[in-house]
Amino acid sequence: MELEELLWAGADAQAQALRDGTVSAPDLLEAVLRRVEAVDRRLNLFRVVYAEAARAAAADAQRRIDAGERTPLLGVPVAVKDDLDVAGVATGVGGRPQFAPAEQDAPAVARLRAAGAVLVGHTHAPDRCLWPFTESLAHGATRNPWHLDHTPGGSSGGSAAAIAAGVVGVATGSDGGGSVRIPANHCGVFGLKTTRGLVDMGPEEHWHGLAVLGPLGRRVADAAAMLDVLADDDHPGGLYRDSAAADPGPLRIALSWRTPLGRPPIEAERKRAVLTVADRLRALGHQVTEADPPLGIRPNPQFLTRYLRGVADDVAALPHPEWVEPRTRRIAAVGRRIPDSVLARARAAESGLDGVMRTFFQDHDLLLQPGWTGRQPRIGRYHGSGAAHTLGGVALGIPYYPTWNVLGYPVAAVPAGRDKVGLPMGVQLVGPAFGEHLLLSLSGQFERAHPWADARPAG
Repeated sequence: MELEELLWAGADAQAQALRDGTVSAPDLLEAVLRRVEAVDRRLNLFRVVYAEAARAAAADAQRRIDAGERTPLLGVPVAVKDDLDVAGVATGVGGRPQFAPAEQDAPAVARLRAAGAVLVGHTHAPDRCLWPFTESLAHGATRNPWHLDHTPGGSSGGSAAAIAAGVVGVATGSDGGGSVRIPANHCGVFGLKTTRGLVDMGPEEHWHGLAVLGPLGRRVADAAAMLDVLADDDHPGGLYRDSAAADPGPLRIALSWRTPLGRPPIEAERKRAVLTVADRLRALGHQVTEADPPLGIRPNPQFLTRYLRGVADDVAALPHPEWVEPRTRRIAAVGRRIPDSVLARARAAESGLDGVMRTFFQDHDLLLQPGWTGRQPRIGRYHGSGAAHTLGGVALGIPYYPTWNVLGYPVAAVPAGRDKVGLPMGVQLVGPAFGEHLLLSLSGQFERAHPWADARPAG
């Protein structure tokens, strides 16, 4: 495989090529850096590229490969969302960096570095990672490689777009209300929101337990390989990469159209895409029946309480809160009005929802739901909008995402074709806590039967 073609093959295939000796880590990195140079001016993927540090890391990775060492991502270029500290680099979290360059790596970055992954750069996110689009006053708009007039989603939009554009095969994301799954669905790549607590995020919870780290990959195997690095060393059930390669037995899958606010309108092409995925799962031997978890409206106020208060606490800890965007300050002002007692009740109420879902998962192995309910917003759709207008607008697209942040459950974002203008569509597969192995197995089986990664944006 030629070097430029290897960029489109995904991180797992790149790792194999490095192990086989058909490419060197320095040569692979230089191809990635050339690709960044070719596309980043149009797409605006990276806030910062640490080229020289990456070159040193690639040379070190090649020495480890030559010595016979093997890890899932040894020598593989990866991108890091701009919410994780990388030693020696200032972290922006979507805006103007508020702190000095980090003195040490975030735990996830430290694991990637120890595994020999080559860190390429920090990818763009919206201000404080608040929104399901990747635009900010500080850094402008990141564009969807499939259609430059549309957003790649958010808040991990830079990571997803970098994968879709053939720059890297895998990248980190974080998800506090859909921020891995939305850009995965928008960009036609695979994303995995992990179970709360599976991947170390440091000593403090983020957004009061809503936010987790998760991988995005060109293929299921790419995300699985990254999860083998990011997750705790003891993997009950074996390696995640092995699960992605193994077909599951026949599964009982519930197709659910209901959200905490009822059954929302879904754009016709995207509804057909969900039904097509259901039919394809049936053809693979799985039982798919319509069934809604009896959660009622309760997840919605729990999410809003934790989200608003989480933003308020985040902004309050900044040395220069005046640097954040006006609508971020407004969200924080609303969140500051939520008393500790209300927050505590919201956290305590999670156990009741978890009990309902544990009962539901006795009769169903997994849950199939739509992703974003309409076409990706155009670039600038919310530019200059206030907090209320932006929240109200994006709420129409996200109703199927936040419940699973409240519960802390794992969710796979699976590509489901493209609409009539060529924009990707996607679905979600929801599992019980620590159900990543099963989600990766089913997603991998689906991908082998209906591959998506060979398609490339025309631009």
